[in-house]
Amino acid sequence: MTATATPRKVLVVGPAWVGDMVMAQSLFKTLKRQDPQVEIDVVAPGWSEPLLARMPEVNRTHPLAVSHGKLNFGARWSLGRGLRRQHYDQAIVLPRSAKSALVPWLAGIPRRTGYRGEHRYGLINDMRALNRTRHYRTVDRFVALANNGCAQSVNPPQPQLTSFSDQQTAAMHALELAPGAEPILALCPGAEYGPAKRWPSEYFAALARQYLSQGWRVWLLGSGKDATITAAISEQAPGVTDLAGRTSLGQAIDLLAISTVVVSNDSGLMHVAAAAGTAVVALYGSSDPQYTPPLSDRAQVVYQGLDCSPCFARECPLGHLNCLRGTSVNEVATAVNEAKG
Repeated sequence: MTATATPRKVLVVGPAWVGDMVMAQSLFKTLKRQDPQVEIDVVAPGWSEPLLARMPEVNRTHPLAVSHGKLNFGARWSLGRGLRRQHYDQAIVLPRSAKSALVPWLAGIPRRTGYRGEHRYGLINDMRALNRTRHYRTVDRFVALANNGCAQSVNPPQPQLTSFSDQQTAAMHALELAPGAEPILALCPGAEYGPAKRWPSEYFAALARQYLSQGWRVWLLGSGKDATITAAISEQAPGVTDLAGRTSLGQAIDLLAISTVVVSNDSGLMHVAAAAGTAVVALYGSSDPQYTPPLSDRAQVVYQGLDCSPCFARECPLGHLNCLRGTSVNEVATAVNEAKG
């Protein structure tokens, strides 16, 4: 009788941003393509558990209760030592900080893969040099770590978050959203990174009024940090449904999945909407759509490509924000109309 081979076990130390965590699914998919039996566990911030639960490739999430950018060696030591009994074959560390490599090292994982970053020799023993020209996109950098430094293909597998009808119905019920046949325009006007990534709220409001007048339902989605922005839009566009700060991350995934079109700044929710399979109109200002594009065939990018762009600044260093103010409501509405088919 032939003994069953033990599946290879990989621990991925995930990123700390929603959008990056969505893009990390392309790595998980690549690992599964290479070895369908591989077990993939992810060390990640607690907030990401509902997101990772929508990725079938992920076997288990190990929450790390550490604030972004903080060392908190005690929490990392406790998690790392606790993971020793899992006997992982490899760790892949996506962040480039030294502290992010501590858990795999403390867990005694024999092969610890990551890019050269902060001084972490020894913590990472399968060190890769990052070729920024060859791997400009974030997703290609992630996927390359599964392929001995070479991207698997020009087009890595796209993220695909699950959202089932019962989950969508439950989200609608919990948020007291009545079912209906009207098309739904979901607007995501926030961007935690800073104002230089946010299309002006008055533009969002004008877009909302246009589609409300055509019989669409318009939802505003975002975290509690976006409530000031969505409140301003609501005031200027009576009839919108302001859901900022009211949804869980899982509910946001389901609402985006059932929307007809999503208009979003370059933000975590933009990547979530793209991975949920919805038609997306992605608005770029200070960031670069070549660096962190929406990974979906149903996404359209609106980007002015000014001489001063991309600056990657949190606030416009020139004070005019022309990279976003130059994107008109009519231009975005045209993209929405094309996206809805």
